[in-house]
Amino acid sequence: MSPAGLRARLAHPAPAEPTESPAAPPDALLREAAVLVPLLLRPDPTVLLTLRTRTLANHAGQVAFPGGRIDPEDADSTAAALREAREEIGLDPGAVELSGQLPPHISGTGYRITPVLGLIEPEPHLRRNPAEVDEIFELPLSVVLDPHAPRRQRIRAKGGAWREYWVWPHERHFIWGATAAILMNLARVLR
Repeated sequence: MSPAGLRARLAHPAPAEPTESPAAPPDALLREAAVLVPLLLRPDPTVLLTLRTRTLANHAGQVAFPGGRIDPEDADSTAAALREAREEIGLDPGAVELSGQLPPHISGTGYRITPVLGLIEPEPHLRRNPAEVDEIFELPLSVVLDPHAPRRQRIRAKGGAWREYWVWPHERHFIWGATAAILMNLARVLR
């Protein structure tokens, strides 16, 4: 898909449903969060992702979109996603062409995550925050659009029940959890 094709699809997206982890808590206990889903407008577009540092208290060492909790001073989920992207990867909010939102994802860790779509020119100036991010990397959009790329995986959770989740292929990183679920919705919207 070309950058022009990506813009056209996002202008008229296919419907997508909110997603939820099987272990999601009741709505009353959810905390609001937002992530930026940065789409780099290369000749073959990519999705920008981060590898969180292993020293973080939550989701340490996991692949994630730039983002986090919505703070009281944030005007809305978009403002929170842009603020977090600036803090984590040094992305200038002025370099982001906003292109809507995906339906929220309810995580098993108690967050209602609003994914904010942002188009970014091919060579953004990025500066990772070493306290939060070990690596910034890209996943080709062609992988996201391939219906055979993601796979279901299962694990025995605490208490002995089986838990299933999506996993996306990458040569170096394990992409699963909320990030994988948000990528699934992105794929549904763009296909």
